[in-house]
Amino acid sequence: MSTPAVPDPGLAAGLDRGVRERILRAASGAQSPGTRRTYDSSWSRFERWCAAQGHQALPAHPAVVAAYLVDAADTLTSDGQRAYAPTTLIKWVAAITDRHRRSGIEFAPTHHEMVRTTLAGIRREYAAAGDRPRKPRAPLLTDDVLAIVAAARDQVSSWADAVAERRDSALLLMGFAGAFRRSELVDLRGSDVELHPLDGIHIHIRRSKTDQEGLGTVHALPRAELPDRCPPCAYARWAQVVAAFDRGGRPAVIALVSDDGGVLSEHLCRGRTVPGIDSSRAIFRTVGRTANLSTAPMSGAAVHAAIRRRAERAGYSAAAVTRLGAHSLRAGFVTQAFRNGADAHAIMRQTQHRSPAMVERYAREEAPLIGNAVTSLGL
Repeated sequence: MSTPAVPDPGLAAGLDRGVRERILRAASGAQSPGTRRTYDSSWSRFERWCAAQGHQALPAHPAVVAAYLVDAADTLTSDGQRAYAPTTLIKWVAAITDRHRRSGIEFAPTHHEMVRTTLAGIRREYAAAGDRPRKPRAPLLTDDVLAIVAAARDQVSSWADAVAERRDSALLLMGFAGAFRRSELVDLRGSDVELHPLDGIHIHIRRSKTDQEGLGTVHALPRAELPDRCPPCAYARWAQVVAAFDRGGRPAVIALVSDDGGVLSEHLCRGRTVPGIDSSRAIFRTVGRTANLSTAPMSGAAVHAAIRRRAERAGYSAAAVTRLGAHSLRAGFVTQAFRNGADAHAIMRQTQHRSPAMVERYAREEAPLIGNAVTSLGL
């Protein structure tokens, strides 16, 4: 249900209709479109449940919210597994809180102690039973990324393969070196990438999960010693394809990639060899079966699928591939950096995490021997 979530601000203050509508538009822009869709969907589910049970959804009584959570926690799938993970229940609580707050209700029912202790108890029950454990994406480390990129290049047998390889190699190397979220990769436009004489390339992230107000951050992707593993060179190779397509369509792309010999023998990320991409157009775009480029950006799901597909083609087992995804590049950056001796604050310079605790979770899960006194026992 997509009812207005912000009370009309002008009735009590006597503002005219135009000002009231402008306030509503500004308030609705406080959250990203993805967050709004998630909250709207979660709120609609709560409304349907309340209607079926004969309860009032807005404002909701704390006991109703607690009953909603217990009902979800006790819902099982056909094979007897819990249907909803604790993170899902937390998301639903956030949506209920948001709808009450934006409807002008000062004290949301989700802030009541009954709801908090119910949710905490459910999480403890899950943990004690071993139900729906957290399953983070496996990190792709430096050797993994290089092996997958090398396999992608070795498997090129046509000009269409060459187009897809250039895009996917750029995704892998830039996503890994920049510690990017997939949403940040698909949002990149031509104006967001800047060649730098010393640093390689600067990637300007206009807005991200932790920067909803759009203050912006810059990620530096330095040149590698060898061009075949260089993130700026991978960008340059893909930028050539995008610029050729925007200039001359499919024939120009075919002409470019058909004359692909020797491009990895030298750095392409310096000087005039890197063409500019239209400032308003997406960098990472969908590529059709016939290697036609779209002007539309890839979706986050497409990035996820591309990484899994490339890992599978590089010889990773089916079990390993199921643990991979778009987040494997970001997780891999943090894990590899810890293993190479970087501290949490240095890692945060690139990842833009808000606290060291969020970064150090990767060390606990994927590099448990780093900084661990067990290595000094002399065994």
